[in-house]
Amino acid sequence: MKTLLEIKHVTKYYGSGDAVSKALNGVSFRMEPGEFTAVMGASGSGKSTLLNVIATIDRPSSGSILLEGTDLAELREQDLAAFRRDRLGFIFQEYNLLDTLTAAENIVLPLNLQGRPVRETQERLREVAASLEITEQLAKFPRQLSGGQRQRVACARALITQPALILADEPTGALDSANSKSLMQTFTGMNQRLGSTILMVTHDAVVGSYASRVLFLKDGRIWNELYRGGRDRQAMYHEILNAMAVLGGEADVR
Repeated sequence: MKTLLEIKHVTKYYGSGDAVSKALNGVSFRMEPGEFTAVMGASGSGKSTLLNVIATIDRPSSGSILLEGTDLAELREQDLAAFRRDRLGFIFQEYNLLDTLTAAENIVLPLNLQGRPVRETQERLREVAASLEITEQLAKFPRQLSGGQRQRVACARALITQPALILADEPTGALDSANSKSLMQTFTGMNQRLGSTILMVTHDAVVGSYASRVLFLKDGRIWNELYRGGRDRQAMYHEILNAMAVLGGEADVR
């Protein structure tokens, strides 16, 4: 199986002179197609910076990031927007849905930006809405949806371009525990039934326990990692809590 994502010795500095800080310090790891990996760590550990450099929102100071063999640092500025649109899917804490568009219009927006034919767009919309069980919500506006429904719409929008990698930044941060559980079951379905490759940043031990692998960051380095293997989610949850206790970071244990 070919490696989908390869992070090689990535370092990221911010500031200049005496005010320089190192947000990432030689981070290296790989992801294979179909993996569901969570990134955890205390505030300031480098989680968001790591997600941003993979998303090409920011550039690493050194090291390389390869997605499907393409070195992202070699992409020209004018190519980065198209790359993000076509090969990456994004799921954010605050949904980032456009209030003036219906759920359906929000979902197909990336395909419209690609100039896809109407027939193909509608076929993909039907498929992704059915897979996430939001067909009945397609005609509604975001304000008419619950938090959980809005996040499923955001998931559908991320999936509809059939991206190589989905990046999720604290996706349950704005949800209560019931909607959080529902969303993570959706993520599990996206990963196991649809084969989506997901890299998710979270501080929540319960949310992290849904992943098949957890990377722990500390001071910009990978401090430890856990693989689910044959363990159930409850066992994975307790392993995460133990790791976070040793790491010394905060973990939401709701």
